[in-house]
Amino acid sequence: MVHVTGADRVYEAIYQAVLERRLSPGERLREQELAEQFNVSRTLVRQALQRLAQEQVIELLHNRGARVPIPSLEDAGSVFDARRVVECEVARQLAGRLSAEQLQTLQHLADGETEADRMGEHALAIRLSGEFHQAMADMHGNPVMARWLNGLLPTTSLLMSRFKRQGGQVCVAHRHVDLISALQKSPAAAGAEMRKHLNELEQSLTAPATPRRQLRDVFQAYRDSPE
Repeated sequence: MVHVTGADRVYEAIYQAVLERRLSPGERLREQELAEQFNVSRTLVRQALQRLAQEQVIELLHNRGARVPIPSLEDAGSVFDARRVVECEVARQLAGRLSAEQLQTLQHLADGETEADRMGEHALAIRLSGEFHQAMADMHGNPVMARWLNGLLPTTSLLMSRFKRQGGQVCVAHRHVDLISALQKSPAAAGAEMRKHLNELEQSLTAPATPRRQLRDVFQAYRDSPE
């Protein structure tokens, strides 16, 4: 039986809160508040924050505590390039190798995600979407790949929070169903379907429109100033 420490509980809660978009980009994480919330010492909170920072799930600011990162739209290219390297290879190597039980696990997650989204339970849908991708990496059996993906998913969620176009799921569940189908075919089909899926996610990101200001509004204060 694995012993779960107070630091583990804090780590897991913050990780999931970032993944599910319950914590927003730039939100501060104060040691004392976290210690009170989880009824643990600040030392254990600090241990959890250090671990999360090492995995780039949060940022530690010099003399200013911790905060949720604020990824830029330019970061998306790096994140999705890394995910394509890891996940397309995972899908390719899993093709034709999954047991009926493993396929059922993936199908259960996809069905749960669809139902959660239909019911408006978006945090649950986001969590199940991440669990689908993590389950594939775990089934592959390479702990390094699983760890890499584990570090990329929260950043993906933050990017979606900041830049995803309004409407639609974070990870379209029907694409997960298509992935399950492709995994029962050839390595080429599975890798191509995963690439298509990740490309769609990246392409759903767009910079928020900045309202165009009229010059008369910019210089209003100067025009109205007494001479």
